Amino acid sequence: MNWPLLGLVMAGGALGAGARHLLGDGLLRQLGTGLPWGTLAANLLGSFLAGFVVVWLQERGEGALLLRGFLVVGLLGGFTTYSALMLECLLYAREGRSGQVMAYLALTLVAGLALVWAGARLAQWLRPV
Repeated sequence: MNWPLLGLVMAGGALGAGARHLLGDGLLRQLGTGLPWGTLAANLLGSFLAGFVVVWLQERGEGALLLRGFLVVGLLGGFTTYSALMLECLLYAREGRSGQVMAYLALTLVAGLALVWAGARLAQWLRPV
């Protein structure tokens, strides 16, 4: 177990989650509840930053591994709700696995929607009246 890396990931996650909360709260106050603006902004910004950081840090040694853990897995993982998914799609696409990208996206989105619905229904069924 790489304990220093785990510590950096955990610290980044806490900072990212806090940043997402602040962004969401600020956009809710500015733009209202028409769309989940905070989540949308965090996901889009985080996806861009994840792609940038991974490529920027490629082949830069051991220090880059620690920085990637802190920034991508921790900070952006805590900041976004789907940067890891988008990053995995980028990596698959860069390897020429575009068919797998589409299948992975479709499975993730369709199954995720079905499971969030199923979880809500189960909670509703189990919840005492």
